Amino acid sequence: MDRIFDLAIIGGGVNGCGIARDAAGRGNTVFLCEMNDLASGTSSWSTKLVHGGLRYLEYYEFRLVREALIEREILWQIAPHIIRPLRFVLPHHAGLRPAWLLRLGLFLYDHIGGRHLLPPTRTVDLTTDVVGRPLIPRRYSRGFEYSDCFVDDARLVVLNARDAADRGADIRTRTRAVEIRQTDGIWQLTTESSISGERAIIRARVLVNAGGPWVENVLATGAGVNARAKVRLVQGSHIVVRKLYEHDRAYMFQNADGRIIFVIPYQDDFTLIGTTDRDYEGDPAKVKATDEEIKYLCASASEYLAKPVHPDEVVWTYSGVRPLYDDGASEAKAATRDYVFELDMPGGAPLLSIYGGKITTYRRLAEEALERLAPHLGSANLREGWTGKTPLPGGEFDVAALPALTAELQRNHPFLSREHANRLAHAYGTRASRLLGDARSLADLGASFGATLTAAEVRYLMASEWAETAEDIVWRRSKLGLRLSPDEIAALDAWMSANRAPQQNSLVEAGGRP
Repeated sequence: MDRIFDLAIIGGGVNGCGIARDAAGRGNTVFLCEMNDLASGTSSWSTKLVHGGLRYLEYYEFRLVREALIEREILWQIAPHIIRPLRFVLPHHAGLRPAWLLRLGLFLYDHIGGRHLLPPTRTVDLTTDVVGRPLIPRRYSRGFEYSDCFVDDARLVVLNARDAADRGADIRTRTRAVEIRQTDGIWQLTTESSISGERAIIRARVLVNAGGPWVENVLATGAGVNARAKVRLVQGSHIVVRKLYEHDRAYMFQNADGRIIFVIPYQDDFTLIGTTDRDYEGDPAKVKATDEEIKYLCASASEYLAKPVHPDEVVWTYSGVRPLYDDGASEAKAATRDYVFELDMPGGAPLLSIYGGKITTYRRLAEEALERLAPHLGSANLREGWTGKTPLPGGEFDVAALPALTAELQRNHPFLSREHANRLAHAYGTRASRLLGDARSLADLGASFGATLTAAEVRYLMASEWAETAEDIVWRRSKLGLRLSPDEIAALDAWMSANRAPQQNSLVEAGGRP
């Protein structure tokens, strides 16, 4: 390939795709490769929160918390379809953190981050308020209710990649960087497709290593860099059970071991409980929730809830590995969630490796990464800060207008049930109309795979969002795997294999508009 990209990115998680979007919007030519599906590593296994990180105040992470609090409302405004406000109830547990400390932390939480749209903290009488009803009677009498946001994490990644591609970036999934070397001050990546086995040579002036848990593995593929920073792998596991209560608030529960867990309304009919924090050794691709972690999460929730949670009630578990910067903290829960850059210039060509970070601060991380690389990207490096003002695909509406968008979908397509229209609006925002096209009946959307998933939606996801398998669709582009049977998922996989267009990859990889 004769073309030389300004920027090549290894890793299709939230950091890699966020940098790709920002760089492409500034006029840089961008190449990104991901060895599996987008968001298939750490980015899709989070607690699904855009939050400041209240507990990080205990570790004096004031800069990180302030930055994350500012980002909450920015991200909500650029992606109001996949991000929504969520109120959290923090019961006061006698014998753990004192009430005055919780009030102080929440006062800082309300005021250091420039909160404008989200409501402030309030004190709650748990003996009379509806949020006290699911709790063990008479054990918890006082609590605090504060604001954060919920996010569809995998869709956040995909929408950043989609916007990057719409702006000219070359996004390649199922493509591994098997060798990295420099020639005459230019990075040369040898990539290999896991689908076809085909190899290609990609050349770029600047290389970004956003490999997440595999950041050190990327450096071992011939980059000529001995990493100074170290990554600390921390496992976080979650469980999902049937809905535990009827109201729409989430809970933050303190544990006697100093850790906290969240209990969050999830996908209408379920409750999400997580997370654990434990050091992890081994292949990040093989991480899974252990029996010990499942029991821990059930026991932690049962310490507060009137109706105990048992392991046999768990309908789904997931686990991810967070690639944190190793700051020498003695416990995984205390390891910094801040991000750290390592810029190397082997042979004169810049290589930026990224350690740590969290979903909430991915956009600022991308801005700072490009600021670091600005001297090497030339005059194209313009429009700094644009990603905080420009909506992600489908997010071109006001944060309060999502119900109106659902109603509009039903008016234009009266055959849609309320449930179906609401799901499409939350997943695709204004782009739901592209998926539906000029359909005048449910039959016009093609085969039905269950849980309102139709062939029209699957075709859209294959053509526009790099979906290759049923797993990509039911666990990352959506969470319909909670509602579909194994036979339905297998039928979807077979349909996708039979209907995969040969030209699909070339269209998406070229950054074209499907």
